[in-house]
Amino acid sequence: MKKQYFLSLAIVSLLLSFFISCGSDDSDNYSEIPEESPVVFDITTVPYPKLSDYNFFEGDMKNLEPVYGVLPYDLNSSLFTDYALKKRFVWMPDNTPASYTSDGAVLDFPTGTILIKNFYYENVGAENVTRILESRLLIKKQSGWIFANYVWNGDQTEAYLDMEGSTVRMSWNHNGTTKTINYKIPSEADCALCHTFNEQSSPIGPKPQNLNKAYHYNEGVKNQITKWIETGYLNSAPSQITSTVNWKDNTQPLELRVRSYLDINCAHCHTEGTYCGYTPMNFAFNQTSDPINLGICIPPSDFATNGEPYLISGQNIEESLIYFRMNNNIPTEMMPLRGRTIVDQEALLMMKEWINSLETSCP
Repeated sequence: MKKQYFLSLAIVSLLLSFFISCGSDDSDNYSEIPEESPVVFDITTVPYPKLSDYNFFEGDMKNLEPVYGVLPYDLNSSLFTDYALKKRFVWMPDNTPASYTSDGAVLDFPTGTILIKNFYYENVGAENVTRILESRLLIKKQSGWIFANYVWNGDQTEAYLDMEGSTVRMSWNHNGTTKTINYKIPSEADCALCHTFNEQSSPIGPKPQNLNKAYHYNEGVKNQITKWIETGYLNSAPSQITSTVNWKDNTQPLELRVRSYLDINCAHCHTEGTYCGYTPMNFAFNQTSDPINLGICIPPSDFATNGEPYLISGQNIEESLIYFRMNNNIPTEMMPLRGRTIVDQEALLMMKEWINSLETSCP
């Protein structure tokens, strides 16, 4: 049971009168009072039909204000999903923390863990309101992780379990320009395509390399790894973690930004044991210090759309297949294969800058 320590006013009052008459040492006297998370969780009956059934949030659910025990978190870089914003939370059962495996591996979460990712847009419509479209849950049962997708209603009062997939017409103000898309909510098969590792369902983002950053909690700013340990959600971690960076941070080295982007957007398919593990790229952050794994001057192993002879051709975006596929909306040709319907223009500019910065061109 998660516990919280606080001074008991009654005890302090009694001790104070005692100390005044008899003197005291410098020790504090605490009363230990248990506090239990109000999250509703029965591993035999999840996923529930409605998001509210879990009781993750207090007050109006659309405000996404977590109850006790539901911990917000963020990643250094985020998967691009048509510019949707995300709010992430984690909940774990009592007294069962996750374990560190390595900087680049998903934490070893205990059975009963729930990862909650909410997708939303700001500045929607003429009223410039916030609209949540979906909440994706990963729930770890004894047999492994399962998916549970919840689609929000128009009134933003409830979200309902829906694993069939759908599209939502969405218009919002993006940096002064109105964008309109058919936002795609994934089906269970779509989820499995990206979240399968060695034939087992798995989370993607919560790795120490991605979590090692400062976060603005209600009580102040703190490193997330430290917070997880203090909360009882992580048993330990090394003091030094080789970490990804925020690829949007122009103060970071260009190569680190590119490697961080490829890790979170592409490595779930382009590493060993994944859907596209047969290709010559390995986009895991701990592997891309090797230019071969980045595809530099490496011919494609499957096909070369539009005649690009290399995955990445130094100083030549026209001969770089990865650049072509990032700049493509055709489902069979774009990269990534899922998760977007439009091009990530800012990432494309970064990739162009990086390709043009490579010191040598390919033969």
